[in-house]
Amino acid sequence: MIEIDQNTLRQIQMIQLEMLIEVDRICKKCGIRYNIIAGTLLGAVRHGGYIPWDDDADVAFLRPEYEKFRQAVKTELDTSRFYFQDSCRTKGYRWGYGKLRRKHTLFLREHQEHMPYEQGIFIDLFPLDGVPDNHILRTVKNFECFCVRKILWSKVGQIAEKNAMKRQWYKLLAFIPEKSVWKYYHRMVALANKKRTRMVRILMFPTPNRAYGYCRDWYENSSEIMFEGEIFQGIKDYDSYLHFKFRNYKELPPKECRKVHPVSAIKLLNDVKPR
Repeated sequence: MIEIDQNTLRQIQMIQLEMLIEVDRICKKCGIRYNIIAGTLLGAVRHGGYIPWDDDADVAFLRPEYEKFRQAVKTELDTSRFYFQDSCRTKGYRWGYGKLRRKHTLFLREHQEHMPYEQGIFIDLFPLDGVPDNHILRTVKNFECFCVRKILWSKVGQIAEKNAMKRQWYKLLAFIPEKSVWKYYHRMVALANKKRTRMVRILMFPTPNRAYGYCRDWYENSSEIMFEGEIFQGIKDYDSYLHFKFRNYKELPPKECRKVHPVSAIKLLNDVKPR
């Protein structure tokens, strides 16, 4: 594993900032609503930019907006600098959300070296789908999401998992044909958006606090927010959202919790300088 020093981390953040600016440009041009979320929104509120130890960036769209964005990148994306990945266009891709990556870079996550697609420095692009407003039904839905997510993760889990028995279980899950898994996932998405629900979530990503969902209103009401000297769209009621996700979000976590993703190889751009 490579230890990322502060200078390298800052260069990674500046490359990701390029991608955030590109997402914002496309969304403005095509009338697509998005929000910076999670640690990116927390960084904007608490630090005015990146959390100093953060090595990723997160953008979320309600499902209809996400599908508009997926279509828009086909014609609007600056392909001289960036490429977009998702399960529909990237062979061997096993995440239930998209990634925008920077060409001519490398950010090779530990235990993912064998995955059969390019792995440049990236930001995550998350679709949000409806989940039941009833907590019991939402808990059942969470278990379904967990099962499908673990099947998709199995190609990595069979290597990354430290527990020998769990590794064997992942090896069995990895035999499930990808085509069948994605067919089931797309059925989940279709059912999740048949009617408007009060709660939404990223189906293939864990949710906090045993609520297993987020308020749809948070993502429907955006406002401009400064991040690294640039203006992006973020959740207007960020205080409620950040309290829900991080609890006492204004307090810095202990140093032992300030971690970056483990990586085995990094390649940066020569012309990107820290701000």
